[in-house]
Amino acid sequence: KFYESFDEDFKGRWVVSENKDYTGVWKHAKSEGHDDLGLLVSEKARKYAIVKEVDKAVELGDDTIVLQFEVRLQEGLECGGAYLKFLRPQSEGWTPKDFNNESPYTIMFGPDKCGSTNKVHFILNHKNPKTGKFVEHHLKFPPSVPFDKLTHVYTAILKPDNELSILIDGEEKKTTNILSEQDFEPSVIPPKTIPDPDDEKPEDWDEREKIPDPDAKKPDDWDEDAPLEIDDEDAVKPEGWLDDEPEEVDDPEATKPEDWDDEEDGEWESPKIDNPKCQEAPGCGEWKKPKKRNPEYKGKWYAPSIDNPDFKGIWKPQEIENPEHFELEKPNYDPIAAVGIEIWTMQDGILFDNILIASSVQVSESYRESAWKPKFDAEKEKQKAEDSTTSSEGLKNFQKLAFDYLYKAADLPFLANHKDKILELLEKAEKQPNLTIGILVSISAILLSVIFRLLFGGRK
Repeated sequence: KFYESFDEDFKGRWVVSENKDYTGVWKHAKSEGHDDLGLLVSEKARKYAIVKEVDKAVELGDDTIVLQFEVRLQEGLECGGAYLKFLRPQSEGWTPKDFNNESPYTIMFGPDKCGSTNKVHFILNHKNPKTGKFVEHHLKFPPSVPFDKLTHVYTAILKPDNELSILIDGEEKKTTNILSEQDFEPSVIPPKTIPDPDDEKPEDWDEREKIPDPDAKKPDDWDEDAPLEIDDEDAVKPEGWLDDEPEEVDDPEATKPEDWDDEEDGEWESPKIDNPKCQEAPGCGEWKKPKKRNPEYKGKWYAPSIDNPDFKGIWKPQEIENPEHFELEKPNYDPIAAVGIEIWTMQDGILFDNILIASSVQVSESYRESAWKPKFDAEKEKQKAEDSTTSSEGLKNFQKLAFDYLYKAADLPFLANHKDKILELLEKAEKQPNLTIGILVSISAILLSVIFRLLFGGRK
């Protein structure tokens, strides 16, 4: 019914929108790493629109219809769409160069990702036979977009029994009934009844299930001002506590720098160190009684809750017949008259290929096997090789950086007692790459142990 491989240049066959909002430039380009050609989104942060009319409008509903296309996100997809719009016949006077986001479609299908949005859209634009209005019906809980940079093929299968299946790379990700109330928002068939928009909650309607007991009174002995904690009067200052010794003292080894200028730099003050006299004592400085929970603390008094005698339940407006409700056995699909890509994206490198509308599931499978799978397999193998190289190089760079810093750390004065052990481990790590990570972790543990001892050793 329709097939576009983009083996030939799209110019002259596809029409780029002349609407001033669409400044993105489409290119006929090869997919990265092989000779397969496609339709390329070439610039970042642009709106794009391009369309091609089908030779004969595709009718939906009576036969199985398969919508399928490939997308490769060569730079990944952080924010943007990569979906297709299958347009219904347009109004009189419309031309492809007028294509924009207002051009009505029958189905919108494909990946979209930005912020919290990460889904493969399926949206049916359906006409309500009662009102004549078109309503967009969105598939609930759609599949997520693959996160890699490989070519993926998206397939939507619509069957005459109203079954819809969404496949990614030939694997079924979602199956539902188009008329399902649970899987579309809003449902294609409107509910029989709706809340009466003119019904209003009475002013005396009480929705409180519980209320404060109006007869309750605060007990006379309830002290709301009692503190949560009080001094522990039973506490005794530990024996050996050094009241006259500060926790920190001037570093006796510190000297004023020769280039220190009191007028420019201010009065020089020696850096502080932990008071060595406090290391063996239970504590230094002014001793204060510790706090304990106040047994008299009760906090603010509140009246206990009781059942509300006037409780009437949660108010809801009464239900009335829905004037937009209708019954039908299958959707009133509009035919597909054109295929369009109308997107806004912050990414470049999006490549569309092998767009298909078919009346046979087998035809779509054959295109996946012949056009998509060899390409995907080649890309996947190349990606594995690159990931392996990147991982290996990343580890080597990490190791080199780690060794550089650890050799410098071994010369620090406070590690003097451990220098020989650290250097021995470093030499062993460089000679035995299979032990490198374990040895680096061991050295890191030594460093952390020494630092913790310096910071907290001797303090109670």
